[in-house]
Amino acid sequence: MSGHSHFSTIKHKKAITDARRGKVFSKVSKMISVAAREKGGDPSSNPSLRLAIEKAREVNMPNDNIQRAIKKGTGELSGSQIEAFTYEAYGPSGIALIIEGLTDNKNRTLSEIKYILSSHESKIASAGSVLYQFEKKENEWQAKYPMPLPDEKTKRQVEKLIEALGEQDDVNDIFSNANF
Repeated sequence: MSGHSHFSTIKHKKAITDARRGKVFSKVSKMISVAAREKGGDPSSNPSLRLAIEKAREVNMPNDNIQRAIKKGTGELSGSQIEAFTYEAYGPSGIALIIEGLTDNKNRTLSEIKYILSSHESKIASAGSVLYQFEKKENEWQAKYPMPLPDEKTKRQVEKLIEALGEQDDVNDIFSNANF
């Protein structure tokens, strides 16, 4: 035997699964809090809250967590204020990116996103410089002018950038005009 126990293996696998689940719960919880803060804590009169609660149930989030997130959003529980953000950026070969999410600290999130962008040959863009290239349909940004990627190397760069941005805790959605 190599000295590894079956229990050890299970414990490590469970830790990885729990970490992923926690990250998803955190994102959904922020969505619920923001929706509750903007239009109230009643799902029957707040469609964005109802949608966020449906997403929470899809990922098997416990009802206690859902109720706690609603109470945070309506101010019944103290905690940090969660805000929505939308950042615009240019990626490899000039592809346009819209990065949306929720954060309790915009300065920290912006610096983390800038770091991710710079390490993937990309940069943050000024407000409005990318948005005109997209239109919003059913809460999704769709590119008006899809941009074909010049080669396989650029495609891999864009995929790695989108993956790195998606791993950032506060980022919920990333939209690009890259035509894969």
